[in-house]
Amino acid sequence: MGFTHRECEYLPCHQGVKQEFNCLFCYCPLVRLQCPGPYRIYLDQHGVGRKDCSDCKLPHNGYERSWRLMMKWLSDPQPWDGLPRS
Repeated sequence: MGFTHRECEYLPCHQGVKQEFNCLFCYCPLVRLQCPGPYRIYLDQHGVGRKDCSDCKLPHNGYERSWRLMMKWLSDPQPWDGLPRS
């Protein structure tokens, strides 16, 4: 349900993780979906809004906890509408 890639040159890539650092979701499967995580929006070179999830710790904070979170959100995936969370 998780692992920590201790040899990764970017570890720790998300500051403030309090439990085991889970690298299983290094590339978050929720990046194109609605999600509970904190993110900012930036415009790419074509003017399309993209998520910047670099401040999000949710998929990395603990093996069990992050696994449960991903399974919950992936059980009913909703495409991201391109808007900031309110």
